[in-house]
Order: sequence, then C-alpha cells, then structure tokens
Amino acid sequence: MRVAFVSLFAPGHGETPARTRTLRTARGLADRGHDVIWLCARWWGGDHDAFEEDGVEYRSVAVEPAPAAFAARLPAAVRRAGPDVVHAVNSPPTPGLAATVAGSLSRVPVVVDWWRDHPADARRWYRPLARRADAVTTPSRTTKTRVREHGADGGDVRVLPESIDFDAVEAAGVDDRFDAVYARRLDRHANVETFLLGLAELRGRDWTAAVIGDGPERGRIEATARDLRIDDRVEFLGDLPLDERLPILKGTHVAVATATWETFATDLLWAVACGCVALVEYQADSSAHELVEGRERGRLVTSPAELADEFVAVGDLERRAVDRAFASFDHGAVIDRYAGLYEELVDGE
Repeated sequence: MRVAFVSLFAPGHGETPARTRTLRTARGLADRGHDVIWLCARWWGGDHDAFEEDGVEYRSVAVEPAPAAFAARLPAAVRRAGPDVVHAVNSPPTPGLAATVAGSLSRVPVVVDWWRDHPADARRWYRPLARRADAVTTPSRTTKTRVREHGADGGDVRVLPESIDFDAVEAAGVDDRFDAVYARRLDRHANVETFLLGLAELRGRDWTAAVIGDGPERGRIEATARDLRIDDRVEFLGDLPLDERLPILKGTHVAVATATWETFATDLLWAVACGCVALVEYQADSSAHELVEGRERGRLVTSPAELADEFVAVGDLERRAVDRAFASFDHGAVIDRYAGLYEELVDGE
C-alpha cells in the first residue's frame, strides 16, 4: 500500500509527542513493506526537494512552515504522490482540511490522526476537519469524545493508542529496590504532590518510593518531599533511559498516575506492562484512567487519603514483572491496526 502522510511539521522541526507518534507510524508501515511518503515543510538544508530516511520519503511541499501556503500547494502534491490513502494530522487544522480536499480530488480516503486540540489552533477549523475526514484516529477515548464534540460521527472515530516495545519489557531485568513509583515529565501538570501526600499518610509503614522524570517543577517537588519529611524514603532518579527505567518498573509493586493533563499516559502504560498495580487519580483532562478501568490490578482514587488507603489495599496482590494483557499495545500490534483501517477504507471506496 502507498501511504501519504500529511503533516506541515516533521520531527526535524522539533520533537513533540504528536510528531513522534506520526514518525513511529510512518516508519512502522515502511518496515512492513508499505511505500511511505511524508509531505511536509522543508527543514533540511540544500536545494533538493526530497530525500529518503529509514524507509520514509520526505517531500517538500513548502520551504517555510506556513499553513496557508502549504494548504494551497497540497492537492497537487498529493496528486503527484499517487497514494492509496492519505494520513493527515489535526494540528494545524488548515493543512488537514486541505488533505481532505486533496483526497476528494484524487478519490483516495483520508485518515486524520487527532492527537489533541492544540491551544494555538483556530478552533473554528476543527469542526469541518472532524466532519470531512473519512476516519479519525485518536490515542484515547477521552480525545475521541472531544472529536465527537467537534461533529465527527462516532462510528468514524477509532481509538488507536500509543504503543510500547513489549519485547523490551519482557527482556529487561528486575530492580526491586522500590515499593511505589511515579514516572512522568515533571512539569506544571505532573501533580506529584498527590503521590507524596499519599505516601506521607503512611509514614508508620515500611516503604520506599521512586520518582522517575525531570522537568521545570522538579526542584519544587523535591522541596515538597522535604517539607513532608519523607525525602529520606523517596528517591528522585531523573529522566532515565529506557534500559534503566524498565528494570525499576518491573521490580516495583505499585505505579501511581496523578497528572492533571495527559493525552495518553504512556509512562503508566510502560509501568502496567511491567506488572505494576496502577493507582490513578481521576482527572477530567487526563486519559490515564482508561488504562485501569475494569482491571483487577488497577484502582481509581480522588484524593491523597484514598490513595493511601489503596496502597494498603493492593498490598496483597501478587507482584509481577510482566503483564501480557498489555501485549496488544506493542508497536507492531498498533501499526497493524493502522494498516487494517487503511485497507478497510480503500476497500470501501
């Protein structure tokens, strides 16, 4: 199958979670033998309009990343690419809309992968984009709900989650130094305080905890641990590479997610795949609860006191180093779901 990715920005313009997701999908399809073209604004030097890297051919539609100019040139670029299906992204929305026009003109289906509503976007374009796409994919049910609010038909929106390397999970060793772990970038949404307050409720019990991650709020969070007088039992490990992070997750009994905003809780996914029992504080702007709802090894809480109670309650659950229930989140399995959706749309044309 020949797939044309339409994204004004590529990771060469700077990495973001959305661009990383798009790149992983493009490379995964190329690894499976599909022809993959990425139509984008140029970020590379020289006067060449296209080049290939890791099986993906990058083609310059515009020199500068200007949404209007890119959108105007896109239909012709799609026609020259001759794809079987177009895979666009929702942000910024005008290139995505141009992709739906290009799809109509070239008679090829258009999938829009909707990571999140970006605050810098003109939201008035979201509604026509959501309605005109042949299918919309989202990383979570939380995002799916928002896309439906923009006018998309629920049957046209598919949840295709973020993915992990499950082979790496199975192959990693085990580091059992900790009883509880929090893992995430330590930014203004991290809300590590709930984790620390829950631990502080259990000062009289024997436990050790780790915080994995770094970011602008790290100093303030470490100060909170000192103020709660638990800093001698909480180790701040920084932003560990995967080969150091996985053994810790595999050896830790409980993983906690308390962030106030999470498009997809990828750090929590790694933890539960590594066998952790998940304690998740419900937040309206986070999808983390979706990974634990209906699962025996997961609990939802709404306060530090509830978190402390659940720490104790799940103590009798067996320790695991791998949970194969999450093998369906492997990179390859999710790529296969994208390919299946493309085939479904092409066959329906």
